[in-house]
Amino acid sequence: MRQYLNWKTYLIIIAMCIVGASLYYTNQLAAKLAEEERKNIGQLVEALKVLNTTEDPIALQLAGMVIDQNKTIPLILTDEKGTIVSSINLDTNEIKRNAVYIKQMLLKFKDLHSPIVFEHSAGKQHVYYGESYLLTQLRYYPYIQLTIIILFLTIVLIALTSAHRSLQNQVWVGLSKETAHQLGTPLSSIEGWLELLKDSHANQETVNEMQKDLDRLKLVADRFSKVGSAPQLEEENLVLRMQNMVDYMQKRAPSKVVINLQSQMQEVLVNISGPLFDWVIENLMRNALDAMDGKGSISVTINDQKQYVYVDIADTGKGIPKHQLKKVFQPGFTTKKRGWGLGLSLSKRIVEKYHHGSLVVKQSEVGKGTTFRIILRR
Repeated sequence: MRQYLNWKTYLIIIAMCIVGASLYYTNQLAAKLAEEERKNIGQLVEALKVLNTTEDPIALQLAGMVIDQNKTIPLILTDEKGTIVSSINLDTNEIKRNAVYIKQMLLKFKDLHSPIVFEHSAGKQHVYYGESYLLTQLRYYPYIQLTIIILFLTIVLIALTSAHRSLQNQVWVGLSKETAHQLGTPLSSIEGWLELLKDSHANQETVNEMQKDLDRLKLVADRFSKVGSAPQLEEENLVLRMQNMVDYMQKRAPSKVVINLQSQMQEVLVNISGPLFDWVIENLMRNALDAMDGKGSISVTINDQKQYVYVDIADTGKGIPKHQLKKVFQPGFTTKKRGWGLGLSLSKRIVEKYHHGSLVVKQSEVGKGTTFRIILRR
């Protein structure tokens, strides 16, 4: 899982480096183009001076050529009083539609650049100019590129997450099915030997206990076989189901551990898969027992809120440090010396995927205990 997260981190870093390099390079190009346009405007102003100060036909022809060559940079000429004299390379259609369009562009040009002032026989004129369409596109290009990269990165991450989840699902299902298959043969053998013990009139109490353990093993195998298949949800009384699990776990808990069930109602009907839901509760209670070192209490509380049913399982164990809370449901995470760290991850999948509910850590405090909450929708 860490490698997967690192891959996402590296992907984001590379994308940000590409965007940063693109912004820097594009800004450099934009700065050079802006300088070239500034020089072109300077040449154009010189041409305007010539038009207003000479009658030499050759000079006038050259000046006209310089002015005609400017097809991209918009500009506006005003007199000393600020009255607009003429404009070049503005949108003619917009000028016809909007009477104040040129004035609006003049205000915009004043914000962009300082005016170029030149004198002629009639007085002074001010040249205000903007940016060409190419320069404007170049300035906005990095942000368009950034948007495209973000969209691409989002799609890639979604695809990687989906592929990872799909692979994880296949591993879960394959592991569960294989476990159920492997358990099937020895269980059948044990069941046969148990029948022989019954026929040989062995100690009946011992045989009965062995039968209970065998039935329990069959239940475990049945749980594993259901993983990966859509379970049949049936309406059951959750209070009764939880009471049976409390009684079962109490018999297997240390003598100094008390497990109790609290519910304001005697009947809370929900749609669940009994064997799978019992597996979740057993996992949560076993984790609670492991966290209490042989003494303490486990409180199971059922709260019916019409649209949702909340099942809280609280223990008085060691608690979970804050920096580990986000990891508790990750496959492989465990604080025990033994175990694969799959119990909580599998429990969360059973609740969310098969029962369409939620399993979360409601609260946890080191040294005081942890509360897990199961949320079931009606």
